[in-house]
Amino acid sequence: MLKVYAFSTPNSVKVPIALEEMGLEYALHGVNVRKGAQKAPEFVALNPNAKVPVLVDGDLVLSESAAILVYLAEKTGKLLPASGEARARVFEQLFFHAAGVGPAFGNVGFFRKFAPEPIPLAIDRFGNEALRVVGVLDALLATREFVAGDALSIADIAHFGWLWRRQFAEVSIEAAPHVQRWYDELAARPAFERAIARTTALAEG
Repeated sequence: MLKVYAFSTPNSVKVPIALEEMGLEYALHGVNVRKGAQKAPEFVALNPNAKVPVLVDGDLVLSESAAILVYLAEKTGKLLPASGEARARVFEQLFFHAAGVGPAFGNVGFFRKFAPEPIPLAIDRFGNEALRVVGVLDALLATREFVAGDALSIADIAHFGWLWRRQFAEVSIEAAPHVQRWYDELAARPAFERAIARTTALAEG
């Protein structure tokens, strides 16, 4: 059985969502990052970068949520077109998430929540960037149902993670009605609901 090491974080939730959508069984193992469990020797042996999530599939140990999403999509033939422009559009959004959305949300959340003292320049820089990338997504979703086209893909799952935890970054999507529509529709999918429930429970144990 597939094993997923995760916590109730924006990047972790992506993996259970993908697995639920793909109909794959998996065991979910909590790694409490609030208590520093990701730095324990047994976890660092799995991922020297000491971050969640991690997927274990037999002898394969894989980190980085985007890499895990691609691996699972190729393993199952689901949520990723086989070739052509449709496949390229999914990767375009995956890379946009990894280079744009994730860093903007993560950095503004850090400077708002964990900086020893306020640093207005950093908060303004990353806060404005987070709102900008939300605007990019909103314009995109005004023209299509999902971020990479007319079908759900791993790109939607990638973006969903940080939108799910947007309160941490204190980023609003009230001015982005198309993002709000997309988010609400995804959050209501049974697979997303199951994955969110299981992932959230990791922080409650």
